Amino acid sequence: MAESSRKSSRKSSGKPSKKTPRVVIVLGSKSDLPVIEGMYSLLDRFGLSYGVEVASAHRQPQKLKRIITASEKGGTEIFVAAAGMAAHLPGVIAAMTGKPVIGVPVASGPMMGVDALLSIVQMPPGVPVATVAVGSAGARNAACLAARILALKDAKVATAVEDYRKELARGGR
Repeated sequence: MAESSRKSSRKSSGKPSKKTPRVVIVLGSKSDLPVIEGMYSLLDRFGLSYGVEVASAHRQPQKLKRIITASEKGGTEIFVAAAGMAAHLPGVIAAMTGKPVIGVPVASGPMMGVDALLSIVQMPPGVPVATVAVGSAGARNAACLAARILALKDAKVATAVEDYRKELARGGR
């Protein structure tokens, strides 16, 4: 489905791979792929393996459940979910797992992502979803947030995050 990367383990079958990635990105639709593409180079930079899955929370809830269950059993530590309009995907994933979930609102439909942003950010108590900005900037921040979370217990990731922050301070992107 998506192009391959040396540090990624991308799959879309809903079946566990031999090595489950630390970060699993779930899209509600293949049309959301361009929004998350900026994440790949950042996750690679931080040394984080990742996988990309497509499963609609509304149309394919059983497939989504299989993806989450298989990913958790394999050791996935963080889920990133990108969705537009009603944007229930991040919240549904948060209801299925105790792992951190980062929601990326996708600009689509007549409200251009505002509806997705509000849907993702307004979760009930006990079912948190960390929410980032709408669109590709939000997706890049989701990669940075995932790295910062994992850096709490991984010195190599912490060093990569700090190096990236220093580069940004020097005017890099």
